[in-house]
Amino acid sequence: MSEEILVNVTPRETRVAVVENGMLQELHIERGWRRGVVGNIYKGKVQRVMPGMQAAFVDIGLERTAFLHANDVIRPAQPEAEDDALPPVPQPVRPVTELLRDGQEVIVQVVKDPIGSKGARLTTQLSIPSRYLVLLPQSRVIGVSARIEDETERARLKGLVAELSPPDAPLGYIVRTNAEGQPSEALAEDLAYLSRVWNIVGKRSREAPVQACIYEDLSLPLRAVRDLIRKDVEKVKVDSRETFDRLQAFVAKYMPVLAERIELYTGNRPIFDLYGVEDEIQRALDKQVPLKSGGYLVIDQTEAMTTVDVNTGSFLGQRNLEETVYRTNLEAAQAVARQLRLRNLGGIIIIDFIDMVDEEHRRQVLRTLEKSLAKDHAKTTVYDFSPLGLVEMTRKRTVESLQRQLSETCDACGGRGMVKTPETVTYEIFREIVRAVRQFEAERLLVIASPKVVARITEDESPAVAELEEFLGKSIRFQADEQYLQEQFDVVLL
Repeated sequence: MSEEILVNVTPRETRVAVVENGMLQELHIERGWRRGVVGNIYKGKVQRVMPGMQAAFVDIGLERTAFLHANDVIRPAQPEAEDDALPPVPQPVRPVTELLRDGQEVIVQVVKDPIGSKGARLTTQLSIPSRYLVLLPQSRVIGVSARIEDETERARLKGLVAELSPPDAPLGYIVRTNAEGQPSEALAEDLAYLSRVWNIVGKRSREAPVQACIYEDLSLPLRAVRDLIRKDVEKVKVDSRETFDRLQAFVAKYMPVLAERIELYTGNRPIFDLYGVEDEIQRALDKQVPLKSGGYLVIDQTEAMTTVDVNTGSFLGQRNLEETVYRTNLEAAQAVARQLRLRNLGGIIIIDFIDMVDEEHRRQVLRTLEKSLAKDHAKTTVYDFSPLGLVEMTRKRTVESLQRQLSETCDACGGRGMVKTPETVTYEIFREIVRAVRQFEAERLLVIASPKVVARITEDESPAVAELEEFLGKSIRFQADEQYLQEQFDVVLL
């Protein structure tokens, strides 16, 4: 399996694409005016403690106040942690009013960007990542990524970190998946880097004013090199000389063995066009996803959850209906895993596979889904088929989905995905005319509406208009305006 990371830089936007075997798998976007804040550490001020919610709202200088739950204030005992994730926390045993008070200054870290109408999600359980380690300054426990399965290697890495940790300032660490097979020198460099960063954070947390950002995570290209390069990644291609130089300097300092993988792209054709990434981005905004077999997925993203419906479409299969359904569901399971990663869909996800009678077929489809999700950097949890034949799963969400980053609510339909028919709008206009005449004095009326609605009224509803004029004793004129959306109209009294 060949994998490449493409970095496209324009003056106000940077995009990073992960391409596996010629297919886009992940897309990360950072815009100059709206950089993500996940991972940033702030000196905040508690604005309001909410006992009923076991939480508080904290001002960290963003547009909306951020949310800090009592679970994220208490430091629990540290179990072995999963890769790149904060350790799980138990339910709080103390009320939030004993932990926080209005006006209190608190050092917090953003774990989830503001999404929709919700403010950022915070924690006081700080963590600072490097190439091979994650520093947990308030802990004293060393954990190893669950994705490193070899017990000998886990013990080796844990022993190395314990041996290299500064004895005068015992800190906690998570050993990341990238550390597998790395020598002690590489881990020592990471430990020294994290120690320097933590000293700076400590100093700034004491001296900085409220709302100040005291630690900011790396820019998107540097984060991509730090977090996304694995053994499978052959090249990181960058189309900006300035960004290429920054990446080279960063790699030379922290991961010199990767220097030869960073490559400057100088071709005339845009790098995303060359790899077909732009077309894939456009397709990732569509609701319908075609499958090679002729089947298709329908993906609906709502406020509460994301639903995925699997359909056979034109796929007839070779043997019988059960076999056709099984083959379609197997392909769909792989496609769903890719689409969740590509579209960055998170939260609750419901997958409606085509009904299968054979229990073994169900197990195989579920196994295929789990195997395909194994490459995903976000934490996922998949549950068995429900009595209704649905698969429920969750995927950790820290930033907005691709659709919500690139799109906004449609003015014509207000986000419904549907508009009223010209017939419905016509009868609304008739009711509004009657309402207006009963309220106000007027000799004549002028109705301004979209061309499609006016055409329907003048062509199909002319007898109804004549009856209405006779009933009201008023003259009614209709005017089409291209600027009006299908549901818009105005009744003007003359």
